[in-house]
Amino acid sequence: MLTPYQAQYYALQLSRRTPANSLEKFAATLVDAQVDLNPHQVEAALFAFRSPLSRGAMLADEVGLGKTIEAGLVISQKWAEQKRRMLIIAPSSLRKQWSQELADKFFLPSVVIEKKLFDQEIKKGNHNPFHQDGKIVICSYHFARSKEDHLSQTQWDLAILDEAHKLRNVYRSDNQIGTSVRASLRNVPKILLTATPLQNSLLELYGMVSIIDEQIFGDLASFRDRYGRLDDAAFAELQQRLRPVCKRTLRRDVLEYIKYTHRKPLLQTYEPYPDEQELYDLVSDYLQSENLYALPASQRSLMTLILRKLLASSSYAISGTLTRLTKKMELMLQFGGVASTNELADDYEALEDTAEEWGGEDVGPSSQFNELEAEQIRAEHHFLQRAENLALSIQRNAKGEALLKALETGFAAMAEQGANRKAIIFTESRRTQEYLQDLLQNNGYSDEVVIFNGDNNTPAAKKIYQDYLAKHRGTDRISGATSADQRAALVDHFRDTASIMVATEAAAEGINLQFCSLLVNYDLPWNPQRIEQRIGRCHRYGQKHDVVVVNFLNENNAADRRVFELLNSKFHLFSGVFGASDEVLGSIESGVDIEKRIAAIYQTCRTEEEIQAAFDTLQQEMEVQIASQINKTKQQLLDHFDAEVHEKLRISLDESRTYLNTWQNWLWQLTRFALADCATFADGGAYEFSLLRNPFHGQDIPTGRYCLGQGNSSAYQYRIGHPLAQALIGLAAAYEGHPTPDGAVHPVTLKFDYTKVPQKVSILEPLIGQAGILQLSRLSIHSFEREDYLRLFAVTDQGVILTQEQCERLFSLPAVIDEDFLARPQVQGKTLEQGFRTWKSDLLDENLARNGTFFDEEMTKLEHWADDQKNALELHLRNVEQEIKARRTTARKLVVLQEKLDEQRAIKKLETERNQLRARLFQAQDEIDERKEELLSTVEERMQQGVEEETVFLVGWELH
Repeated sequence: MLTPYQAQYYALQLSRRTPANSLEKFAATLVDAQVDLNPHQVEAALFAFRSPLSRGAMLADEVGLGKTIEAGLVISQKWAEQKRRMLIIAPSSLRKQWSQELADKFFLPSVVIEKKLFDQEIKKGNHNPFHQDGKIVICSYHFARSKEDHLSQTQWDLAILDEAHKLRNVYRSDNQIGTSVRASLRNVPKILLTATPLQNSLLELYGMVSIIDEQIFGDLASFRDRYGRLDDAAFAELQQRLRPVCKRTLRRDVLEYIKYTHRKPLLQTYEPYPDEQELYDLVSDYLQSENLYALPASQRSLMTLILRKLLASSSYAISGTLTRLTKKMELMLQFGGVASTNELADDYEALEDTAEEWGGEDVGPSSQFNELEAEQIRAEHHFLQRAENLALSIQRNAKGEALLKALETGFAAMAEQGANRKAIIFTESRRTQEYLQDLLQNNGYSDEVVIFNGDNNTPAAKKIYQDYLAKHRGTDRISGATSADQRAALVDHFRDTASIMVATEAAAEGINLQFCSLLVNYDLPWNPQRIEQRIGRCHRYGQKHDVVVVNFLNENNAADRRVFELLNSKFHLFSGVFGASDEVLGSIESGVDIEKRIAAIYQTCRTEEEIQAAFDTLQQEMEVQIASQINKTKQQLLDHFDAEVHEKLRISLDESRTYLNTWQNWLWQLTRFALADCATFADGGAYEFSLLRNPFHGQDIPTGRYCLGQGNSSAYQYRIGHPLAQALIGLAAAYEGHPTPDGAVHPVTLKFDYTKVPQKVSILEPLIGQAGILQLSRLSIHSFEREDYLRLFAVTDQGVILTQEQCERLFSLPAVIDEDFLARPQVQGKTLEQGFRTWKSDLLDENLARNGTFFDEEMTKLEHWADDQKNALELHLRNVEQEIKARRTTARKLVVLQEKLDEQRAIKKLETERNQLRARLFQAQDEIDERKEELLSTVEERMQQGVEEETVFLVGWELH
């Protein structure tokens, strides 16, 4: 019992544009997104562009609080506003994860741009492959730097910089990636995501803020002079200047809303069998040789790292690689040529990402060999054959047998806490993955194992994929992207059927395994960030049980023992509520640096004493970085922006829930009304329906089951952004009133039925039996941004004005249209008109006041910047004058005439520089005044309020 007038009201509410700093702005986005409502995330997303003059923000929540979700909310809102040219720059290992998160949680399409796709696009005639219509572009930092020209030519609506602490040294001239990214995105609105905006120096904070907006602070010298000695006054000033650009929420602020479980470490030791130890020593000695022809000179360090990782993984992993290298050397002897990294691609799946992170060593190999070199190649070939034969002869792996013990212990721990009997086992080798599958299936886990890697093309994986397609045919679970659907199918199979997933690094990103709480690092990466990424698949928001993390330790290997000690005791990866905090991980420039340092120790140290000494040195360096005294400053500067943050979050949560419930109800009521003739709706209050036929010819809208909100994975996810919802909203919003036979609009009366309301509505009871007129008015204000407002006005026949709450509750009741419309006295129309004029005046005043606040913030920022610019010049001028004074004193003491002349020449040059600086001070003031005038003109132009007003409809009303 809904009327077209009510449907039109709901449609206009669902499609209107709200003020930039209103929580209501994200209501539609939250209805669309498959995310839980956490108030700090909504607050952060709102903060990012709460001012239309803002150039962006740094979202610096502590680790585990969902900065990706915060950015996703902003991206979704921009997308809804038709601002769809958006860029995400992230570490290479996180690119796929971003793509998957956007698709799964926000239903947004994206494309990962890397060299191969870039070159393909160029060949197709796309001169700038960053131009991707209808898709969000994702790339790595290294790639962004390499394509700076193309990046800067794109008019981006928004750029997200993930793990932005990687750019914190942008203030240094040698920071090439940071400098490149800042230059290519200079005028682009940006959001920086990092849990560690400040680690070792306030200059890092200066650098990151300069990426967002170069006019928040002046130059580096001025910043150093102003905040180098952070006394109370300077501290308060710096905090105030950071307030509009940096938002940080702490875990303790949100524990009321987010519950975290613990990590519990389990160490499984083992001793290699004699033939395994012999193989390890043989290959290790080989890798420490001065010259190796099997490994390309340009990638010697990288190849050595990978071979050591395969060697530590299993004899099966290294045997395949040794076979490939042996055959490669045979070809080299026959036909010349050089070695490449291709021999490792099939064995070590993370080769491409690792190679990009490590970079080349720029040593050009030779493809021509003299007789001496050929003899050395033959000797190396013979050595590799010997190692290959030994590896192939090994039948038992001590670590594999230790795995069976670890699983037994781990599953017992799962049973004790009532957790699922699920375990994810990570290995860095495809061959080890195959070995473990066979080992497990032959030792009590038959038909319980599922394999996950970068290809997922085994017969078993293909069958799981086909079953998944059949099960979810006709639902949103099928994305159409084969790779994504294969991954989803395997995860579902692991959750519903299998007990164990054996995975390569491909599973360390972009999948959610919160139903699993036993994680086994069969091979332990040396990069702590990769380990944290793995554990984050299970130990995440939504995990209901403590996560047991199993690691293996070769008791015969001194270097392995020290690696584990470093990762466990210094990075705290395997225990506690949060594991490795970003405070710790952020203290290192990159996990790759640690990986390279560890690899160098394995490569150069031959005795246990050398190994211990090298790790002692590395550990001491890590302790200095991790225990940096800057942490205290960071806590004071960034962690306490708002003393009432907890209460603020509580209010935000209440408001967000109200908006969310309201918008969801509007969409549902509109949908039930509009699809009454072509859909069946579920009983019992469930937000589900079955679309029997497509009501919109020419639009690709599938029939089948739909579900509004989170829950039913076997149905299409119905949401505001869905093509069906958008079509219904557009149709209802365009309603032009009740037509007469001659095409005119017939005035009608809406008869509201109070008896159909299941609950008592006290504010409406005095109106039962009364009648009057009701008007829906729309007001749009164009200033900095467009803002749309709707308001219902109603009055009784006795002249009593209804409150806004009464109007809204009345209009939400079941109603029918009566074509009889009783003409009312003119005074009632004047009453509605007066109500509209008062409402309009209040809205315009609010808009002006809000814009005034935004303007004041910009002017304050500009004045601080102007002070910084002048201070920098005055500082330089003082230094020059001091040097002139010192040189004059020196000149008077000189005896040799030529030396006196040289010194006077130097003084004259400094005096010229001083005079130029004095002139530059006046010039700088003129430039600052010009910049102020430019801002004033821009703001003045944008502040001119363009106002559109409309009476959407005027109807009579009766309440029975």
